[in-house]
Order: sequence, then C-alpha cells, then structure tokens
Amino acid sequence: MKAYIPLIVATCLLLSAGCTVGPDYVRPTAVATMPAAFKELDGWKVAEPKDSALHERWWELFNDPTLNSLAEQVKISNLTVAVAEAQFRQARAQLQGAKAGYFPTVSVGASAARSQRSGSLGAGSTGGATSSDFLLPLDVTWELDLWGKVRRDVEAREADSQAAAANLAAVTLSSQAELALDYFLLRTVDSQKQLLEATTTVYTKALELTTNRYAAGVAAKSDLLLAQSQLKSTQAQALDLGVQRAQLEHAIALLMGKPTAEFSLPSLPLTLTAPPPPVPVGLPSVLLERRPDIAGAERRVAAANAQIGVAEAAWYPTVRLSASGGFEATSVSRWLSWPSRFWAVGPAVAESVFDGGLRRAQDEQLKGAYDATVATYRQTVLTGFREVEDNLAALRILEEESLVQNEAVKAAADSVTIVRNQYKAGTVSYLSVIVLQASELANERSAIDILGRRMSATLLLIKALGGGWAPPP
Repeated sequence: MKAYIPLIVATCLLLSAGCTVGPDYVRPTAVATMPAAFKELDGWKVAEPKDSALHERWWELFNDPTLNSLAEQVKISNLTVAVAEAQFRQARAQLQGAKAGYFPTVSVGASAARSQRSGSLGAGSTGGATSSDFLLPLDVTWELDLWGKVRRDVEAREADSQAAAANLAAVTLSSQAELALDYFLLRTVDSQKQLLEATTTVYTKALELTTNRYAAGVAAKSDLLLAQSQLKSTQAQALDLGVQRAQLEHAIALLMGKPTAEFSLPSLPLTLTAPPPPVPVGLPSVLLERRPDIAGAERRVAAANAQIGVAEAAWYPTVRLSASGGFEATSVSRWLSWPSRFWAVGPAVAESVFDGGLRRAQDEQLKGAYDATVATYRQTVLTGFREVEDNLAALRILEEESLVQNEAVKAAADSVTIVRNQYKAGTVSYLSVIVLQASELANERSAIDILGRRMSATLLLIKALGGGWAPPP
C-alpha cells in the first residue's frame, strides 16, 4: 500500500493542475447599437411617479384593494407558476447532481455464497468439492477532472438553474399581468354596462313621453316605434356584455387556480376621472437586467457555451483512480479476522481511438445549439425593446385621444339636450332625437373604451419593463 502513496499524491497534483477545455463564456452583444433612450419618449415625457423604480408589488400602483388581493394569490395558487417552480427545483437538483462529480464514489456491500466445483474441468479438478465465500468489500472510484468536464458541466447546470429561476419570475410576472389585464377589462365591461343601464333609464322616460304624445295625437306612430326600438336595442347591448364579463371572470379564476364555480367578482366600474398611474421607464440598457425573460435567455447562452466544453473534454483520455479493500474468507468465523483482509489500488486510463465521428458530430451539434441560443437571446432583447416602444406610443396617443374624446362626449350631450327640447316643442321629429342620442351613447362608450385601453397599455408597459423583478446578486 505504501508503494502507491507517491502515485496517489502525484495524481492529485496532476488534478490540481488540470486545465479546462472549451471556450470561456463571454456575454454576447444584445444589439449592434444600444439606443440611448426609447424613441417614443422623444418630445413627450411620462409623468414621474413617486418612486424611480418599479417594485415587486407593482400592482399597488393602481391603488385598487381588490386587484391587490387577486394578484397576491397568483404566486400561491396559479398552476402555471407551480409548474415553473417545480422546474426550478428540478434544475437546482440537477446542479447538485453535477457537483457530485467532484467527489469519489464509495460503495460497500456484503455477500455470502456456497458453491460446488464442476468435475469436468479437466485433470486435477476436485469435482464435487464444495466451498463457501464470505465477502465484505469497500470500493472507491474517482474519475479525475483533468480536462474540466465536471467543471463545465457544473457551469452549465448552474446557468440552467439561474435560467429556470428567471423563467419562474417571467411566468409569475406574465400571470399577474394577465390577471390585471383581465381585471381591468372586466371593470371596463362593468362601466359599459353601467352606462347602458343608465341610458336605458333615460330611454324608458323618453318612451313614456312619446307614448303620451302619441296618445294625445301629437306624435306619429313612427315616433313611438322608434322609441321602442331604441330602448330594446340598448337593453340587448347591456345583456350582451354579460357574456364577455362571465368569460373574463372565468379567466381570472383560472389564473388564481380556482374552479370557476367558486369565484365571482362584484360589479365595479372604472372611475372615468382617474387616469392610469405613471410608470418609471428608465433606459434601454437597464431593460437587459430588469426583464426576467431576457436574463433567462442570456443564462441559456451561458449554459450552451459550457456544454461545448463538456463535449470537447470527450476528446481527451479519462483517468480513474480506484481502490478497494475488505475482508474475504471461506468461513464466518474467519471472515472479519485480520489475515482475511485484502486490498487493491491503482489508476486506469482510457481513450476512445475510433467512434465513427460521434464526438465531432456532438461538437458541431452543441456549437449549433449555442448559436441558436445567442440568436434567441438577441431576438428576446429586440422584442423587449419593441414592447416598451409599442406601449409608450399607445399611452402617448391614447392620452391625446382621451382629451379629444371627452370634448366629443360633452358636445354630444349638449346637442341631445337641445334637440330633446326642440322635440318637446314639436319643431323636430323624433328621428332627430334618436340620431343624436345614438351619437351620444357611442361617444360615451368610446370614452370608456379609451380609458380601458390606457389601463391595458400601462399594464403591458409594466410587464415589458420586467415588473418589479431584479436579478439576484
């Protein structure tokens, strides 16, 4: 045994001086030229919020207690988030499994056998003789990481684990943003329904007036029929909104991981005088760190780069250091005695000299996979920039449209007041009233729709900016 100690020491020294094959990771450039600012901010600046950065509980910007309670439950009960969380735990376990390659494998066992030797083995054989064999071995095997195969594998698994963590954050953000979008769409529907119900009340009074005028012989039968048609059409529009509201309510229940039969939301219209909250935008370069999907794509590039090193290590010989020892005897009484001991120790070197091009093909395959992840990373970055620009443009244009639409609503309301008085005075037909009332209702519904779209654009901007996620240090 002592004769092998210098060999073991020399092997360990060789291990410590071992190299790591494969390319060292360098983060690829995201875009050819990083813009200094977002284009859609030129000539227009978003109102500055109180805080200069989004926080993890970004939905609290809307000051809506119902939304706060719903968004909190997504992280706990959403099943898509649960899948991503399980995948993260799986990736973390794979990282721990890769780190096990740094250490030797130790196994121990025990066996007992009774055997009889064949008498047909040739001259001198002791045919028919029986013997016992009691074995208690301890085996140690260690594959030395001379070329960095294990180190590259750990590097790849660590990047995969970080990518899985970023994916969990991306899925959580996407689910919470989708819930908030559905929530504000539902509130927009509630506002539309409230408007139609209020309009129905007005049209009912108008029908009563027209009915009285017809009974007195002042109004024509056509006026009465127009008033009835207008009322029933508006009631039908209000009822039709129930389909969309039910579907949105069901979608929110699904995002919360609840059966649709066990979830309902009371009607809560939007406040037309409350604009969407301001959102801190920041610089394009910050987006690369703030979006979890971009961070995850970059980590997958790092993992693909490390896998190239794992494949290149296959070109070099593998060196294993093995040792075994224990006790072996032909009887139980002598099994664990000192003379029954045995041991063996020594290295083994193996090298593939021909594999039909397998290793070269694996190298090319992993280099192709790396190039694909780089392209995916850059595409994710460009998509992030586009989503921010899209929603900045939407917010800017919708804010201008809202101001114009509010003026249109006021003008329509004034015109309806005038023509209604003219109709009471008998100077115009009821058709004139119908036309202007329809215009007023259309303008009011457009104003509600624009506010809902502004809320949606704000939510999509928050999602495009990465919500309140921040990468771990």
